[in-house]
Amino acid sequence: MMDDLKTKKNLILEAARAIGVQKWTPAEIDQLRRKLLAEHGEAGKTSNDYIADILKTMGWKVQLTEREEAEERFEEEFEDILHFKTLPDAEVSLTRLDELMRRFRTHGEEAAVQRVLEIARLGKRRAEMISRNRKVEVRKREEKKEIAEWFRIWLETPEAFFDWLDVRKATPEFREKFGVIEEE
Repeated sequence: MMDDLKTKKNLILEAARAIGVQKWTPAEIDQLRRKLLAEHGEAGKTSNDYIADILKTMGWKVQLTEREEAEERFEEEFEDILHFKTLPDAEVSLTRLDELMRRFRTHGEEAAVQRVLEIARLGKRRAEMISRNRKVEVRKREEKKEIAEWFRIWLETPEAFFDWLDVRKATPEFREKFGVIEEE
């Protein structure tokens, strides 16, 4: 157990002062993490994100990672993108995700593309979780199971998804289960 003077935060700050950098890049933060591990073993084990958070809270300049920059730059785009109370809502969410992904790919914004995919995976997990919740009524669980499938297929084959979805919505099984979904 570390004594009060050797808390992880203090170890980080001590090592950071020793390195003496004005602005911390992700590479320098990783160097600091390795230094802590080498000098303090298990007691110095920590993540780059934790180190960056400590440095930021102490007022040190920390360069954002590509992913953080993308999140900050496109925050408005990502805001409230996952809405799928109903099947039409889910289709709108997937359409927005698809539009964003195509736009970001066109402009070479790889970190933003990864963020879109991350959000879609979150949507899929949320829908799966609700579909398995016995407290939710059966019809809603069926819809969420369907929505999770939509997210899965979009994640696997985004270029074919909307053609597949049109075919899926036209199947007798789908229409029997969910009725006809009107285009918005």
